[in-house]
Amino acid sequence: MSRGTMLQPGAWPGESCAEKPAREAGAAALEGEKAVAGGQPRAAVRCPAEHEEDMYRAADEIEKEKELLIHERGSSEPRLSVAPEMDIMDYCKKEWRGNTQKATCMKKGYEEVSQKFTSIRRVRGDNYCALRATLFQAMSQPAALPSWLQDPELTLLPEKLISKYSWINQWKPGLKFEGKSEDLVDKIKESLTLLRKKWTGLAELRTAEARQIACDELFTNEEEEYSLYEAVKFLMLSRAIELYDDKEKGREVPFFSVLLFARDTSGDPGQLLRNHLNQVGHAGGLEQVEMFLLAYAVRHTIQVYRLSKYSTEEFITVYPTDPPRDWPVVTLIAEDDRHYNIPVGVCEETSV
Repeated sequence: MSRGTMLQPGAWPGESCAEKPAREAGAAALEGEKAVAGGQPRAAVRCPAEHEEDMYRAADEIEKEKELLIHERGSSEPRLSVAPEMDIMDYCKKEWRGNTQKATCMKKGYEEVSQKFTSIRRVRGDNYCALRATLFQAMSQPAALPSWLQDPELTLLPEKLISKYSWINQWKPGLKFEGKSEDLVDKIKESLTLLRKKWTGLAELRTAEARQIACDELFTNEEEEYSLYEAVKFLMLSRAIELYDDKEKGREVPFFSVLLFARDTSGDPGQLLRNHLNQVGHAGGLEQVEMFLLAYAVRHTIQVYRLSKYSTEEFITVYPTDPPRDWPVVTLIAEDDRHYNIPVGVCEETSV
């Protein structure tokens, strides 16, 4: 699978040998839009170039999205962060009615996705959608509680890291996050505790239907929902610190961390916090390279149908590229690398 079309810097000392072929493949993708496997050109139906870079939703788009996610029983009902499922091709026909190059690309992409999934759930587009779609999928799966959530050291992370890295006090909570405590350590600890509590409760439910209903209810509670996002953002920062320290010590690091810390705006974890993680929910969402970090934070493989890359090797992108075998898989749909929806109703057994 592809890493996506991103800037390819030279390797850091300690870069894993297993990552080097992928680095070369990424460079080839930049120069010739060639297939990663074999390096052969491939005919493609590409969407317009405006979708080649990460862009975030305009205010009017977000408002339109919010209106569409009002519960169908009336405006007095809770607004859903993840809308009820809809037939995937009916959704496509509703959203992409024209015959433009972009519409054709989307239609063909949805047709291919429909071979694996029957329905789609639309995710609220408020620049949290990558976190929301990933976390919703992970928590709603009928699986055991992840082992990392059972680690008693989990809720000790805020105090441990903030005492060591004072710059974490520049943390900027999301717009709708209302922690009960004033102290940053306590706020983040509360979020991590809530994440463990809610995920544990979902894992204990015996049926997939009960778990889905409970997850839907959780994602209509804004106070709890946005607290979960703060927990995941902190886990992303924690993993970034680990990766940066490993790189500095010459240890092997996953290739995406080379890209992450090669950016002018995230040369170290402090810059990553100030210029990127602090912007999630404010000015923007996650960029492509940060999807790898999200996957590492929740230890789930994130498989994305990138519809704007239809008929290329990047159509199905996996974060990380070579995931551990024991990581659960969540699958998302992205029309333009800035907003994610959720495919549901598996037609047949799928694998990464």
